[in-house]
Formats: sequence, structure tokens, C-alpha cells
Amino acid sequence: MNTTDTTSSLTAESQVKNQIGFVSTVTAHYTMAMRKNKSPGNLATPGADSKTRFGFGALLLALAIAGCSKHEPVAQRAPLPPASVRVAKVETGRSIAREEVVGTVRARERATVEPKVSGRIARLNATLGQAVAAGDVLCELDVREIKARLDQALAQSEQAAKDLERYANLLKQEAVTRAEYDAMEARSRMAAAAVAEAETMLSYAKVTAPFSGVITRKLADVGELASPGRPLVELENPNDLRVEVDLPESLLRQIRMGAKLQIVQEESPSAVEGTVSEIGPAADPMSRTYRVKIDLPKESGFRPGQFVRVVVPAGESPRLLVPSGAVIEKGQLEFVFVVTNNVAQLRLVRTAKRTGGSAEIVSGVSAGETVVTDGADTLIDGQSVQIK
Repeated sequence: MNTTDTTSSLTAESQVKNQIGFVSTVTAHYTMAMRKNKSPGNLATPGADSKTRFGFGALLLALAIAGCSKHEPVAQRAPLPPASVRVAKVETGRSIAREEVVGTVRARERATVEPKVSGRIARLNATLGQAVAAGDVLCELDVREIKARLDQALAQSEQAAKDLERYANLLKQEAVTRAEYDAMEARSRMAAAAVAEAETMLSYAKVTAPFSGVITRKLADVGELASPGRPLVELENPNDLRVEVDLPESLLRQIRMGAKLQIVQEESPSAVEGTVSEIGPAADPMSRTYRVKIDLPKESGFRPGQFVRVVVPAGESPRLLVPSGAVIEKGQLEFVFVVTNNVAQLRLVRTAKRTGGSAEIVSGVSAGETVVTDGADTLIDGQSVQIK
């Protein structure tokens, strides 16, 4: 046993002796207190003696544990060697602030189909979601009175044609005057016009689709009385869509006719680019907003009536940029290492978006500071670094 071990043993032995002496003193005081409590003038309550014994036992146990414990000084951790890293400066740039505005997808071609004449609905060739082509018959009306009017017009036209032929022969024989022949010719033309009118009215008995599309609403059924002004079906063209959005004046200043805007839909994996085709010249008196219409490409994947968000530029603002490799993600936390006097300091940050090889920093660093871009994964806060 060397001198150091001997000194340690003597010190430990001295500590044990001191603790034994302290325990003996406490025991002696406890014994005297118990004798006083047992005197006739100091009778204790039934539970007091057990409580006192329990407290004294706990005190002895604590002293025994303290005497057996060994206190050793904590060794200081050796400093880490400098880490070799690459760094970059926090740069400033300009970003275009954008704001999302709610819009609705609508068909550019949509129509409410209604009859031009009155009549009972004899046939209705329309169901919800049915695709129709331009000119397809959607509804047929029972218009017997129009047919009767056509027959009457045809009979009058035939009679007028025969009378005109007879007057022409009489005019050659100078049996009638020129004025009488001209009157008969005018009556014949009026009869022919009445026939054309009746035929046109009869053609209105068949209601056709004005363009190719899909039936979105059915507003009548067979047996009902149709009349002008009463809708039968609603038709839309799902292949030619646009977005209608109401913008406040502050955002309206940022767009122009023909501008390209991004349109986002929650169920769509990527944004669709649309073209501004119409800008309302006057604001709505209730909402103080302007109606803007944005044409969608043919294969946008949207459907009429869908809820979308239009990304509208709201002006430019300064921003801070760092290389994407400088930002380290741990769960939901983002941080970087800022180098100051060759020492890496951990700094929590908040990023906005990443484009290309850069990340936009919203808070946590200032312009001109130096951040670690390579080797940050193995760094520890406060570790010295060596810049490559």
C-alpha cells in the first residue's frame, strides 16, 4: 500500500469515528428524553412512544447510510478537439409575398335550358351527369295547336298560290288591273310567311342542347307543363373551366390581364397555373371586392363547384437566405450552428420555404452571420471549429 492509499484509509477511518461519536451522543440524549417521558408527571399518549421510536430509527438509518457513502470529486470532461467545417454567410434577398384567396371552379360554358313555346312535356331525355352533344334533343313537347296552326297556314298558302296564278293569266288578258294583281301577290307572300312562322314554332317543340357538355341539374319531368321562362335542365361544359375569385383592392393592384397565377386544391398533389382572363371594373357594394376570372388549362383535373385557393402576389419583402445544408432538423425543431470566434453556437431557427439549394430563414439569425454548412451533424454546442 502506497502513501496515498494510507492517507485515504486514515481519512475514512476518522470520518467513521466521528459519525459513531455523533450517533452515540444522539442515543444518549434520546435515552434521557425517554426516561423523562416515563416519569409520573409526564405520561405520554398511547401512540407517542411508538412515533418517537420510529423517528429515532429513521434518524439512525439515515446516519448509517451517510456514513457508508463515499464522496468522490467529479472529473472534468476533456475539451473536444476542433472540428473541420465549411461555412457560409447569411445573405439577404428579396421575396415576393403571396396571399391565398378562396375561389370556386366554374364552367366557362354553362346554360339553363328552357323551352320557347308552351306545351306538355311528352319526353325528357335527360339524367344527372349525362353527357350530351350539341344538337341532341333533350325534351319534346306536345304542341298540337301549333301543328293545327301550321296546317291552316299551309292551306291558305296553297289557295293564295292558285289565286296568284289565276290573276297572272287575267293580267295577260287585261281582265284585271295591275293593282289587283299586286294585292294578290302580297297576300300570297303573307300566306307563305305564315307557313314559315308555324314551321318555326313547331320546331321549338324539340328542345336541343346548345353545346356539348354534362347535365348538372334536372328541373322538370314528363307530364309537366313547360313554358318560356321555366328551366328544364342546366348544362355545363366540364372541359372548359375557370376559377372565379373576389379580390380586395390591395391585391387587385398586383395582377394584370394575362397574368399567370398558381391555383392550389387540397386533393391535388401540385398547383395548376391559370391565366387571368377577366377583371371586374367595379367593386361589389357589399363586400368591396372585385370579381376576377382565371382560365384553367384543358387538363387541369378540376371539377365545377370545387373549392380552391388562388395564390396572389402581395408585394416584395426582404428575406434571409442560407444554404439548405446549414439547417438541421430534429423532429419538429430546426437549428443551425453559428460560428463566432471559431466557436460553434447552437441556434434555433424557423424556416419559411426552400427553393433550389437555399432555405429562407424567418427568425433565429441575422444578416452577415456565419453558419456551418458542412459538418454540422457532428458538432456540439460550444465546440471549437476549424474552417476549411
